[in-house]
Amino acid sequence: MALVRPVRDIDPKIGNNCFLAETAVIIGDVVLGDDCSVWYGAVLRGDVNSIIVGNRVNIQDGAVLHTLYQRSIVEIGDDVSIGHNAVIHGAKIGNNVLVGMGAVILDNAVVPDNTIIAAGALVLSNAVLEPGTWAGVPAKLVKPVTEESTEMIANNAQGYLMYKQWFTDPERFL
Repeated sequence: MALVRPVRDIDPKIGNNCFLAETAVIIGDVVLGDDCSVWYGAVLRGDVNSIIVGNRVNIQDGAVLHTLYQRSIVEIGDDVSIGHNAVIHGAKIGNNVLVGMGAVILDNAVVPDNTIIAAGALVLSNAVLEPGTWAGVPAKLVKPVTEESTEMIANNAQGYLMYKQWFTDPERFL
């Protein structure tokens, strides 16, 4: 069972039909929407400020979400995939976004809807991005948003809805 615990008398709020891996950690001021999955070794540490996660969000293995004390919060929209070992620190992420493996998004950055942050990219503090694919250190726009990229992001999020069911309703897949 995942570690879900209050901090400073604030309990995490977990939505309906979520999968929390046994080694996931969800602490303090965290609100998790419906149909989310938090995978092995992921940490959502709402000890110093709020972490608000929308619906159908997957937070993959080893990802970390945290904030600055009284200076930033994490806001994640709907249908977002946060890749393995990614770090979201006090940033705002729109709807239908893919954050690649090992990417880092820093405080008060804003990632709009229908955007891809490539694996290993670094989005600097206070950056306000436009939709598209961002890559590099620091992240730069490398491709505008396309119908193909928007569909790929949606398919990734849909895939994780299926994967979480393998763990929450295994009889269905025998």
